[in-house]
Amino acid sequence: MAGGIGSRFWPMSTPEHPKQFLDVLGTGRSLIRMTYERLLNIAPTENVYILTNERYKELVLEQIPELHPSQVLTEPKRKNTAPCIAYAAAKIKALDRDATMIITPSDHLITREVRFTELINTAIRQANSGERLVTLGIKPTRPDTGYGYIEFSEDSEIAAGDVTPVKHFREKPDLKTAEEFLVRGNFYWNSGIFVWRADSVLSALSRHASELYRIFTEKTESYNTHAEQGYVNECFERCEDISIDYAIMEHATNTDVVLADFDWSDLGTWGSLSGHLNKDGNGNSVIGKHAHLFHSSNCIVHVSDDKLVLLDGLENYIVVESENMFMVLRGENEQELKNFLKTVEKKSPDYFSE
Repeated sequence: MAGGIGSRFWPMSTPEHPKQFLDVLGTGRSLIRMTYERLLNIAPTENVYILTNERYKELVLEQIPELHPSQVLTEPKRKNTAPCIAYAAAKIKALDRDATMIITPSDHLITREVRFTELINTAIRQANSGERLVTLGIKPTRPDTGYGYIEFSEDSEIAAGDVTPVKHFREKPDLKTAEEFLVRGNFYWNSGIFVWRADSVLSALSRHASELYRIFTEKTESYNTHAEQGYVNECFERCEDISIDYAIMEHATNTDVVLADFDWSDLGTWGSLSGHLNKDGNGNSVIGKHAHLFHSSNCIVHVSDDKLVLLDGLENYIVVESENMFMVLRGENEQELKNFLKTVEKKSPDYFSE
């Protein structure tokens, strides 16, 4: 899934060139490229499909030239995760009625990729053991209020790498509740990575989101033909905007979670990069060959290699430069970035045209 705009990574991430297509880690590879290469340990190139907004199709093909254009599935407007998953499941079932699907966002950072592959294979086996909907849970390292949580049995015999039934999906909690989840130990973060058979998720949609199911399956003969795009565009016009969690996962009783222990981040904000970037002796993370910091600590600096930058006296700031935009933001105000941008857009609308 590669259709989001990643507004919390402004000014690098913009509607024209969103986060998944950026090299936010300074590795020479974009996040979507890293995700594609990670999946090649599990499935061949011809089995990889990218779901994205129609405006990003050429960007996808530019960054993953191994794909055939038919492997880039486009949606005319953003309607959250359930419609794009319904589309993918219906299309893939039309190709192969026995197919198993791995659904993963394109903008997550995952290290220890060998372990990732092992746990995805665990999820695949579970998904094929019956009509099971399997998700990967991530052991929380802090009481984060920005993630949904997955509750499972408090059985002390359950260990990392195991698969176990889900008791409840919990919405993003307040801080006190998140702290309680952490203490109890049987709550993992909801990673948004799912594994299931195409027919299993379609069956779940028919039970729990029947209108969405009907819209995307009423003309299955259109899939994998020249009529597909027109039909899909019509479906997206008619369907509701809803996440897969709300549509089926919170209602289904046939859900399991694999307790994942690889390193993971959804890279939702600049601050979330901090633990994945090298730091100097003062805790500064700097991407940019000619960025120089003095009397500064605990900053994230991301500037282009052709800029000479001098920063003095900053503590806990995020400094980002991208083309004709520049941001200096106090780290503790990062959650306010979206609100700041609303004001900025009103005063400088030309920089936010889509």
